[in-house]
Amino acid sequence: MNKTLIRYGAALGALLIAVPAFAQDLTFWSWRQEDRAQYEKFIDAFEADNPDITIKFETFEATNYNTILSTALAGGTGPDLMMVRAYGGLETLSSAGYLMPLDGEKIEGLDAIPANYLTAETQRSDNTVYAIPFAVSTQFILYNKQIFADNGIEEPQTWDELVAACEKLKAAGIMPFANGTATAWQNEVVVGALTSSIMGKDFYEDLAAGKTDFTDERYIDALTHLKDITAYFPDGFIGLDYPSAQQLFTSGMAAMFAGGSYEIANFRNQNPDLDIGVMAAPGETADDPKLVATYVDGGYAANAKTEHPEAALKFLNYLASAEFGQAFADDLSNISTIPGVEFKDPVLAKVAELDKQSIPYIMLTDFRYGEPTGSVLLQAEVQKMLDNKATPEEVGKAVTEGIAAWYEPFQK
Repeated sequence: MNKTLIRYGAALGALLIAVPAFAQDLTFWSWRQEDRAQYEKFIDAFEADNPDITIKFETFEATNYNTILSTALAGGTGPDLMMVRAYGGLETLSSAGYLMPLDGEKIEGLDAIPANYLTAETQRSDNTVYAIPFAVSTQFILYNKQIFADNGIEEPQTWDELVAACEKLKAAGIMPFANGTATAWQNEVVVGALTSSIMGKDFYEDLAAGKTDFTDERYIDALTHLKDITAYFPDGFIGLDYPSAQQLFTSGMAAMFAGGSYEIANFRNQNPDLDIGVMAAPGETADDPKLVATYVDGGYAANAKTEHPEAALKFLNYLASAEFGQAFADDLSNISTIPGVEFKDPVLAKVAELDKQSIPYIMLTDFRYGEPTGSVLLQAEVQKMLDNKATPEEVGKAVTEGIAAWYEPFQK
């Protein structure tokens, strides 16, 4: 045989050995554009241990992600793997049969995830889990520790102390809060971040049990406190959008930001020198429980029609592992749902401590299962209230009546 052909055949054989015969290319969609670098790092770690599988990570604009994903899945062009929303956002996809059902046999460690987290990714009609919950988000106050120290301010223990701190900052020429409300979803955020301690656990429990609605005086009182504290938002905050509000905080022009734990990593990226503190907005008295609002941000799911189900499940098992949970907390500065994660970042450890006293982020966790959603209603009505076009009582009434269109307990 020709020596050249022999050498060619040997080289080809070596190449075939080096490249897996059954390489599987999977796509993984997300709305977390800001986390691309970290997810590509996670994927690299998975691929190193699974050379026969490649994962292509693709991100989309968060506001339109649900529509883009559901349209693609309906048309048969959706991804193999995807991030999905929680609660009502999950059921839109799972009830249509787009997602692969999961259980403890398919996903090792799934049953060890706390039940309240799994509930967020469970379809209520069949009590089936369709995604691995990936993060607990917490709504609270983030503050600039250096500004607080320079002005002799400690974390307020009562609502009056919070107002007094705002007055002191304002007198020093510093914006107390950076928030604006031109970006609709931020109207819902400020309710959860600033008024959870005011409305209290008893209100939420009565609401969840169908014993009350949003015309309850405890909720109206919370909205009234919110309206009052916006006196310390930036001038023209009604027209201030989310990115601009973020800049006011990260630049040091404002001392506080009513937002979520998901802001921590992003704020640090914008200003690595920013010394961030986190705290629950206080209640009326120092004895009132200091509550934050929490929810599961989303989950990892697989396409029910993926051509690579075994590879997809292998990746989902990686995302449910203790190894990934720790990396998620370390690299994304967020609260992983995986048991046993150690929060090495002191700010993240404080978030985990605050989460021990919480109520759910109400409209997302309980009232996104029908149309109009509680979130859409609250966001619009709070915008009116803060623009002096509606009273807190009118907001409570409008939200209750809107949800009553599909929520039976409010129809009584």
